[in-house]
Amino acid sequence: MQKKIAVINDISGFGRCSTTVTLPILSYLGVQCCPVPTAILSNHMGYPYYYIDDYTDRMGAYIANWRKLGLKFEGIMTGFLGSAKQIDIVKGFIHDFSKKDTLVTVDPVMGDHGKIYVTYTDRMCTEMKRLVALSNITTPNLTEACKLSDTPYKDSGWRKRELYAMAECIASFGPSKVVITGIPQGGFIANYIYEQGKEPRMIRTHRVDAERSCTGDVFTSIISADGVNGVPFDRSVRKASGFVKKCILKSVEMEIPRTDGVCFEEVLYQLRRD
Repeated sequence: MQKKIAVINDISGFGRCSTTVTLPILSYLGVQCCPVPTAILSNHMGYPYYYIDDYTDRMGAYIANWRKLGLKFEGIMTGFLGSAKQIDIVKGFIHDFSKKDTLVTVDPVMGDHGKIYVTYTDRMCTEMKRLVALSNITTPNLTEACKLSDTPYKDSGWRKRELYAMAECIASFGPSKVVITGIPQGGFIANYIYEQGKEPRMIRTHRVDAERSCTGDVFTSIISADGVNGVPFDRSVRKASGFVKKCILKSVEMEIPRTDGVCFEEVLYQLRRD
């Protein structure tokens, strides 16, 4: 049977982020995307104005119906969560739907550039640690890895032993695979791969443009699909990193505004399925 991933994230109508990115990428990689909406937005919050319909109070009934149907998933993937209550709902979802072989991927979307998002409270940061503890794979950026491991943030100068200590700390919560993304290294951007029982690895790609919105959604979608498809973790991280770079280069070529994310649609055919 075709593999399925339950994707718990918001749906933004414009701006290429969250579920509107994940759905086509999972589909292209041969995995059925089954959304659990946390909110409906006219466009993502990186724009000056947006409309949002918070779905928190309806998530319970939505998920209860899936429970009645006895639905099963090979994977569960989480993205941006807007409140401590939503994090609690997601923990319950994982408890109810995660079986022995279910692959849980948590993208702890908490902040960037050394700052935690203004919507995140101290309680939410604590609860996110507990959510990460329920995952098999987690994909924090550098800011989020620092927050999860209680490590002081710095813009540059990261040594491998420092990254190892952060990844090991995060892995001690529960996930066996951790990738710390977006580590600046001069003209490169690096991803640090930690997998229990294996040597850590650093994968670097040339920095090709200023950062763009929602590249993390592209990255984690590939990691999630590859995970349920049995692709080795380090190969998947390398593939995801390379594909994000292709997306950015194409977006620059087409003069896509940075707030509009990356035009992954133009290069999706270049994404390997293995």
